[in-house]
Amino acid sequence: MPKKNIARTIGRVFLGASLVFAGISHLTFARQEFQAQVPDWVPVDPDLTVLASGVVEVGLGSALLVARRRRGLVGVLTALFFVAVFPGNLAQWMEHRDAFGLDTDMKRFVRLFFQPVLIALAIWSTRKPRRSSQD
Repeated sequence: MPKKNIARTIGRVFLGASLVFAGISHLTFARQEFQAQVPDWVPVDPDLTVLASGVVEVGLGSALLVARRRRGLVGVLTALFFVAVFPGNLAQWMEHRDAFGLDTDMKRFVRLFFQPVLIALAIWSTRKPRRSSQD
């Protein structure tokens, strides 16, 4: 397996496992803390929002870990999920909401820059590798 494929696999497995863990935490031990992050303008009950996003995270994370034929689609869906939750991260910064150690405006602001990294990782780690003339 070429080094790029190994790096993609590591990135995909890391992202998948992280999403499964985050989803489980939404559904169990960190449920209340996640509820505190749901912006007031979300038209759904905060608990339902947290539960739904947890289920989606477990599903996407699991798919990242096991999907083969539709891996690219899973990557795009994962990236779209990260885009969809970004307004909540932005609201956490703008509304000065503390959660998960993000207890200063600077920490919450710096976190915003990780969302594009997650989006890029979801797409990069799931796309088919290009064939080089050396393969």
